[in-house]
Amino acid sequence: MTIPITLHGLKLETILVKLVEFYGWNELGNKINIRCFNFDPSISSSLKFLRKTSWAREKVEKLYLNTFSN
Repeated sequence: MTIPITLHGLKLETILVKLVEFYGWNELGNKINIRCFNFDPSISSSLKFLRKTSWAREKVEKLYLNTFSN
């Protein structure tokens, strides 16, 4: 029996760091087309944007779940 991955207890920073390590900024920017991933990306600038923008955060969380749930 496999246990599904959830976001419970994960910080947004942890989610973002794992996605960047897995995909790199270029591929992450292709998968989620937001400026903070495509132009001079950094963890800190991306976190600021994602904390203010719920639709973007939801896309990041969904990508995380889709990527690491298998």
